[in-house]
Amino acid sequence: MALTMLVGFGITAQAQTPWDYYRIRRQQEELRRQEELRRQQEQQYQIYQQNDRYQQNDRWQNDRWRGRGRSSDGYPNWGGGYELRQTALNAGYNEGARAGRSDRNRRGTYGYSGYGTDFNRFSSYRNATKDFNGRFGDRELYRRYFQMAFQNGYADGLRGY
Repeated sequence: MALTMLVGFGITAQAQTPWDYYRIRRQQEELRRQEELRRQQEQQYQIYQQNDRYQQNDRWQNDRWRGRGRSSDGYPNWGGGYELRQTALNAGYNEGARAGRSDRNRRGTYGYSGYGTDFNRFSSYRNATKDFNGRFGDRELYRRYFQMAFQNGYADGLRGY
């Protein structure tokens, strides 16, 4: 029995060394870090799920899976042929960039001094038929693509891109 008490005290005494204290402390800190990381991941996952619910109600998100959403260039795909879409996007962007650079050179800024938000003051935006060809198909679809690209081009031209 005396041997048991000696061995028992020896083990207890060993657990109380400074090295064991620091090892146990590091383990506790690591467990806290892991718990905090788990909480953060859970919060991020909840935010992701909440955003996912919003995206399920988003018309463009739903259309994308049916082939009618946004393509890799960031513009919506409302249909029409490739040539119609590309020609309208290129022509609209170039016209918008030209108009934006013109306003920038006159010291205008986006949404300031009458520049920016009123695109209808540009005849090329109103008409939206530059480079249109009847063989492309639907003129109104061409105009939608053209005007959307015009707005992006205008913003880039105004910023000096």
